[in-house]
Amino acid sequence: MDIATPLGIGLGLIFVIVSMVMDGGNPATLIAPSAILLVIGGTVAVSLAGIRFKEVSRVIGALKAAILAKPVTADETVVSLVRFAEMARREGVLALEAASKGIKDPFMKSGVQLVVDGVDGEKIQEILEADIDAMRARHRQGAKFFRDMAGFSPTLGILGTVMGLIHVLANLSSPNTLGPAISAAFTATLWGVMTANVIWLPISNKLTNLAEHEHLAKRLVVDGILAIQGGASPRLLEQQLLTYLSPGDRSGGGKAGRKAA
Repeated sequence: MDIATPLGIGLGLIFVIVSMVMDGGNPATLIAPSAILLVIGGTVAVSLAGIRFKEVSRVIGALKAAILAKPVTADETVVSLVRFAEMARREGVLALEAASKGIKDPFMKSGVQLVVDGVDGEKIQEILEADIDAMRARHRQGAKFFRDMAGFSPTLGILGTVMGLIHVLANLSSPNTLGPAISAAFTATLWGVMTANVIWLPISNKLTNLAEHEHLAKRLVVDGILAIQGGASPRLLEQQLLTYLSPGDRSGGGKAGRKAA
């Protein structure tokens, strides 16, 4: 589990509350059921209105990915691909059929099986890149949903404030209640801006970041599979794939870096 997103969101909320206390405010005023219902409930509702109902499960999956995503271990992928290249060189590509059964990554497994089936390199590249394009489209959809939520949230917060101010103006005959009423009205705007910038935008950014990392990992696999299909030297393949890793991993920080050393 990558704790960066839940940790960042949690710290952001804590800093908002602490700064409010430092300014002499009372965090208890944030507990405004009507404002929370309008901003969070309304934001989710209008965001759902922009997608198909069957895509809701994808959005939920994207949210889980943003919070529970595991780091991509590209160095382990390099080690596996180099091992497959050595096996193909030594025993022939048909020897990869048994090895492919132990591959956990469906994308890599599909590529290795295509090599075993004798599919030419151009067709393999076409099939795998179509898979990558579909993956990127799914990730863009998830990131866009939460980016849209970040856009709707402040607007609904302003709507809540306007509704509150209408109530205030309708009760000007009670001046003693004006202060608390106006304060309560602006609570909706606070919730709108806070959730947009502390929750929804960070989740959207995390999904975009995950998509880029996954795209890079899949490009690494494509290059490795095509090299294996073409009978490339394992040592040459290793050097080629290590370019996908960060300098720290290449110099020995990761498994592939240690293998290269």
